[in-house]
Amino acid sequence: MSKARKTAASSGEPDFWRVARDWLHHWLPKVRGSSPKTVEAYRIGLESYVRWLETTEGTQRSHIGFGHFDRARLGRWVEWMRTERGYSDRTIMLRMTTMRVFLDHAGLEHPALTALGNDAAGIRVKPPARKPVDHLGEEHAKALLTAWGTGDAKSRRNRMLLILMYDTAARIGELAALTIADVGMDKPARVTLTGKRGKSRVVPLGERTRTHLAAYLEEFHPGPSMRDGDRPLFHSTRNGAIQPLSVDRIDEILKTAAARARRCLFNRKWAV
Repeated sequence: MSKARKTAASSGEPDFWRVARDWLHHWLPKVRGSSPKTVEAYRIGLESYVRWLETTEGTQRSHIGFGHFDRARLGRWVEWMRTERGYSDRTIMLRMTTMRVFLDHAGLEHPALTALGNDAAGIRVKPPARKPVDHLGEEHAKALLTAWGTGDAKSRRNRMLLILMYDTAARIGELAALTIADVGMDKPARVTLTGKRGKSRVVPLGERTRTHLAAYLEEFHPGPSMRDGDRPLFHSTRNGAIQPLSVDRIDEILKTAAARARRCLFNRKWAV
């Protein structure tokens, strides 16, 4: 064991590799409920820093510990990504987000590491430039919202999901987290959306959306016995058990709707 490793062990420093493995394979997917794509993005970000420590800082992989996550090193890493690798502002921001989330977790598990998360949060990176948003025209919005028909239950569920997303500007994760308790049908109708870090906001619904939602509740959550507050608003049934739609499944529903809408508009254009 090297002198550095002996010093870390004798000081009682938590093992970096053990904490990282628990974070990626247990805490993110099972406790936080992150999607596989999110977990993979965090894994790539953490591995990027490890490779930088090896190739640029000359640190042996087996010797890497939390002592290598100080503010000075993280700052050099950010500068290296910008000047040596030419990474975009967005990529650098995502890499630093990985560090902050990981070090915050490490601090919760091992309070002695809390200062590392605080130091990482103090490193400022340039936010990516905001691209102008192209709003959907009336024809495009109609094609998207009607992409899922009404011929079967799943299609009606997916159509309601699109209508609610359009009216509330909800994120995919917010839709996945919706429960019956988050829906208020007495006028003014509203939904409570819970986003990142548990922040909630109440969004009013238009009258047409309220009408669609009332019909949806009657079909998918009929009667008082089906209106349990914890019951997911958008769900599927697996082995007889009700399961909320995952973020990945909702993403697939949106992509399918977008593809169908494009085909519809394309065919309409050439039919003129």
